[in-house]
Amino acid sequence: MMIPVRLSAPLLGALLVVGALGAPGRAALAADALVPKTTPSITLPDAAGTPVSLESLKGKVVLVDIWASWCVPCKVAFPAYDALYREHREHGLEVVAINVDEDRKAANTFLEGRGHSVRVLFDPKGVAPTGFKLKGMPTSYLIDRKGVTRFAHEGFNDKVLADYRREIVQLLEEK
Repeated sequence: MMIPVRLSAPLLGALLVVGALGAPGRAALAADALVPKTTPSITLPDAAGTPVSLESLKGKVVLVDIWASWCVPCKVAFPAYDALYREHREHGLEVVAINVDEDRKAANTFLEGRGHSVRVLFDPKGVAPTGFKLKGMPTSYLIDRKGVTRFAHEGFNDKVLADYRREIVQLLEEK
């Protein structure tokens, strides 16, 4: 996986655990710093190889989840984001789960055991982490109907999920 800062696998793993279990409110305090000034122009293939661009989703509220099969907190976040999608899709929510595994087989193995409705895109070269200036995983972004990234959260816990529920409703109410 290509991320802006090169870290060894053991150190990255330790950061992921600390990020997932970190101090309460950490995600909320860092959220403004995580939001990119502009939403990156990203086009990635889905499972069938069809290119999907974030720009093509304008008009919908989009939750972008950047995940990997080896990311422990991602294993909890993935089904939670899928549930959010199923709850709000009829109101205009789209969830795009961008997998950054270098080995597609690892991603496929992760997905095989998890029924899901969200759109999964594949990014073995790390285009999305670079475009969003990802600092740690998991990190996810909420983009409004105009294509502007409005919210971001690093790590995953009950507070992040509650924040996303509130933020999704807020953005869906904006027309």
